[in-house]
Parts: sequence; C-alpha cells; structure tokens
Amino acid sequence: MSEPMREAVAAAAAPVSAVTSARLTYRQLTLAAVALLALAWGWLPDFTVTLLNYIGLHALVALGLVLMTGIGGMTSFGQAAFVGLGAYATAWVCTAPEVASALQGLPPALLPWAGLALGLGLTFLVAWGLGAVTLRLGGHYLPLATIAWGLSLYFLFGNLSFLGGHTGLTGVPPLSLGGWTLADPRALGVLIWTVLLLALWALHNLLDSRQGRAIRALKSGRVMAESMGVDTARQRTRVFVLAALLAALSGWLYAHLQRFVNPTPFNINIGIEYLFMAVVGGAGHLWGAVLGATLIALLKEQLQDWLPKLFGMSGNFEIIVFGLLMMWVLQRYADGLWPTLAGWARRAGVGPAPRTLPAPAPLPERPLPPAGTVLLDARNVTKRFGGLVANAQVSLQVRAGEVHALIGPNGAGKSTFFNMVSGVDDPTEGEVLLLGEAMTGRPARDFAARGLGRTFQHVRLLGQRSVLDNVMLGAHLRGRRGWLASMLRLERHEEAALQADALRQIERCGLAEHAHSPAGALALGQQRIVEIARALAGHPALLLLDEPAAGLRHREKQALAALLDQLRREGLGILIVEHDMEFVMNLADRITVLDFGTVIAHGTPAEVQRDPRVLQAYLGDDLGSGGAA
Repeated sequence: MSEPMREAVAAAAAPVSAVTSARLTYRQLTLAAVALLALAWGWLPDFTVTLLNYIGLHALVALGLVLMTGIGGMTSFGQAAFVGLGAYATAWVCTAPEVASALQGLPPALLPWAGLALGLGLTFLVAWGLGAVTLRLGGHYLPLATIAWGLSLYFLFGNLSFLGGHTGLTGVPPLSLGGWTLADPRALGVLIWTVLLLALWALHNLLDSRQGRAIRALKSGRVMAESMGVDTARQRTRVFVLAALLAALSGWLYAHLQRFVNPTPFNINIGIEYLFMAVVGGAGHLWGAVLGATLIALLKEQLQDWLPKLFGMSGNFEIIVFGLLMMWVLQRYADGLWPTLAGWARRAGVGPAPRTLPAPAPLPERPLPPAGTVLLDARNVTKRFGGLVANAQVSLQVRAGEVHALIGPNGAGKSTFFNMVSGVDDPTEGEVLLLGEAMTGRPARDFAARGLGRTFQHVRLLGQRSVLDNVMLGAHLRGRRGWLASMLRLERHEEAALQADALRQIERCGLAEHAHSPAGALALGQQRIVEIARALAGHPALLLLDEPAAGLRHREKQALAALLDQLRREGLGILIVEHDMEFVMNLADRITVLDFGTVIAHGTPAEVQRDPRVLQAYLGDDLGSGGAA
C-alpha cells in the first residue's frame, strides 16, 4: 500500500481509534450488560425470570426476521408456523409411544435432543421447499404467500390427531444437559439466553463478512449484486431457511419451557407480533430484535391486565394497541427505535470498536488476455419488447487493450445493449460471446465470473454502507469462504485480503479520503467513481462503463480519462457509453454509433466525426467541422 493510502486510511481510522481509546465501546457495553444480567439472574423474582425467558424466545424469532426482512428485504408473516414445527417435533418425539418403541436404546434424557434434530431437519426441508416457491414472488405477493402457508401449517397442527388436535400434546419432559435437569425455568432461562447471545454473535459475524455484504445487497440492489457475481436467489433462500431454523430453535425451547404444546401460540396473529417486534425494535439492526421483543412482551403483559378493566370486557384489545403503535413508530421512527438509542449512546460517549483484521495475503489474480484478444463479441443482437424493437441486428467487438465507445442519441438503445451483453437481459435474437464462450441466456453472475465488470447508468450503491464496503462487494467472486466460516469468524485472512485490495482500487480511483464515508453521502459524480472502483475490485478483463463521466467536473473528468488510459495500457478492454463527446473523442480507439437501435456508423473517432449519418443523427455540424458537441 502506498504512503498516501496509508495516510488516508490512518486519517479515516483516527476518529474511531480516538473514540475507542477514550470512551466506552458498544462491545464493552454489551459485555457489561450480559455480565450484569448473569450476576442478577439468581436473585430475580420468578415472574421476572419467566418474562425474560419469553423475551429471549421471542427475540430469537425476531432476530431471524431482522435478517430476512430488515436486511434481506423479504417480509414474512408466517414465522410462528416455524416455531410450531420446532415445538411439535420435540413434543411428538418425547411423548409418542411409537417413537419410544422405535428408539428403545436411546436414554429418555436424549429424546428432547432427538426432537431438536427432527425439528431442525423438518424445518429445513419445509422452509427450503416453501422458499423455492414463494421467494420467486415479488411485491405484495410474497407477504401474502407467507400468510397463506402460515395459516396452512397452523390448521395442520390443529387437525392432526397424532399431534393431539386442538388440545395439543402434554407431558413434554424437561431438558437435561450433562446430567443437569433444566426443569426449573430459571435454569432453562440460562440456556435460552445463551442460545440467543450466541445467535447474535454468529449473525453479527456473518454480516461483517463477504457473505454479509451479499445479504445486504438483496434488499435494494439485486440486479447490481448479480452483476458482481452474487447468486441472489440462493442467498435469499439461505436467509429464509436460517430465519426459519432460528424460529424452530425457539419453538423447541418453548416446548420444554411450557411442557405442553397446542396450536394457539402458532397462529398468524403471533406471526404478526413477531414482525412487530422486528420493526419496532429496528428491522435493520440485530439488537433491535431484542429491544422489540422486550418492548412488545412488556407492553402485552401490561395491556392484557389493564385493557379488559378499562373496557369492562375480555378480548384481545392489545392487537389494536399494537396496530396503533406500529403506525406511530413508522411515522416517527421509520428505522425502528434501536437507531435512536444508538444515537443517544454515541452522544453519551459510546463508540464502535475498531475493526481488527490479520495481515492480508495477496488475492489470486486473473491473468489478462494478450492485447488484441477479442473479449466481447456481440453478433446480430436484437431485443424486442412486444412490438418495440430496442436493438436491431447490433454487432460489436471489444478487444483487450482498447477503449471502445458506444454512442447515440437518447433512446438509441445503448443501455438495453449494455444489459444484454452483461447478462441482465437476454437478447431476443443473436449471440453474445465473452472470451470466446457463448453466454446467451446465462445470468449476470456468470458474466462476472467470466471476467466482466460493469457500472450502471443510474448509480446502484448501498447508500448507507461505506465506500469500502461497496467496493469490497465487487470482489465477491474472489473470496471462497462460506456462511459457516463467516459465522465462526474463520475467514478473517480472506477478509483482510479483500479489504486491502479494495483500498488499493479506491486509492487508484482517487477516493482514498472517502473510503470510510457512507457512499450515499458522496456527490453523484463521486458515486460513479465508486462504481468503477467496485467493478475493478473484481479484477475484470472487460469493463463496461455506462456514462461514467456524468456529473463530474472538468478536472475529475481528466482524472477519469487518465485512469481509463492506464487500464487500457494494463490490458483491460473497455466498452463505454458516454454523452460527453469531447471526453469520448479524446479517449476512444474505436466508436460504434447507434440510432433507433441500429448501428449507423463504426470506426475511429475521426472517421465517425466525418460520417454524414452521424452528423445528421447525433453529433451535429459543429463536430463535423472539428468542434465538440
């Protein structure tokens, strides 16, 4: 890393270091709160312990909803059904005579753990199957689908005779752990909160990793994430299944806390309450699940006592209050209450701990093809939208070590062509070859894996994440460690290498001083440069740039031109769409001109400027005589 980059990174990290050396960190505050709870646990009243147990169980479900809804962008009202799967699985294993006869050699103390294995396995299969079907739905159809299968599973629980019907199953034995019986709610509560804290730790590690960046891109940047090499369908299914497993784990603990199971706690109303907890606490923040579960549990306990007295009749009046509470929170605290508490903590002197990583090792780099190698070969590409022809028989080649510009008036079909040669859209006719391999019909992530990096006409960044996080997302395919390694923090060396390479790309693009700034806080022109740095982080052989100079000042355009010239000399092939003709004519080796989706000219900048069809369609007479338009 160069000396200027070291200075920039040190400057960006200096405020954090100063904060953490002089003030309390979030990590220290969390450990202090956990230690205080542990010390006080044996002295708390029984009612308080019971309430804390339920808060822990609810928070475990809400934690999955935070990951799925607030971070992954998938709304679910059916998590209570997965809680029921975990609860009924262990209750059936522990109480059914046929299971006892089938597992004669298994000690009774191990039956609950067999129930846990059955519950998690069954939940995995059901969630994977439901996810494969429902996660393809978009908009309001996905939440409606979760309501449908949530209701289906609820009525299934109540109508199966071997599960006790609506009466349920009784006689569920207590858990035993290493000879220690957890029949006392106070003892079982230790296990409940240990599981919850471990889940928080694992999910925090997951989100602070390469896999976590892919998850964060699901909510608002799926097209962008696919172009960076992320298999978004697979990631969405994994998030959905993980949230379901957390709910099933909560159900298993619930069954052995209550010692009986019936369908009532797994109704759709309870599923809505779980969603309330995630949203009220802060759907984009893991600790918001704990805050939301605490607030809803406390409020529900008080309202169930006071509202019947107030109205003079019994009923579930707390649902009305929850609805009004939801409206108020969404109006006043759109991101939930946790960000507000975090803001108060920062003003009180609590700051984040510095991110520590081991010394980075070099990442493997893709060897670039020799200069002149055809990287992109689009042959007679046509795109129709109904009766509208956006591109008609467009052919174009991009070679290694050249800048090829694609220009034309607004609406000429340039961005449509970009999407077809990058895998975002499929051509209606024609063929697209990347490094000699036919790519037609393959997803954008396959184009990225083959060596294509791109930017977008309309900037696609994770605005609340730092510039560094956004650029590291571009290197997704250069990492290999999976979810389990991320949760257990076993991928730190790979993470260090990805971060070091991302910082190098940020430096070469002139944004070192903004590396730790939120990407959404930058000017539009700088955000476009962030997109270029993100594309370069994937170490592509071919770079597609959609209007990269838009929004840049003159000096910034000069710096961009120098960067692109350097990349060309390094052997990259660059296909660029740009409206700034002076920028294009001074940079491009070859130019292809589109008009109404058809190629009307192709050649060097000088040849294109003299072409009468170009002068008529786009450039104008001034450029035809040597000026710039």
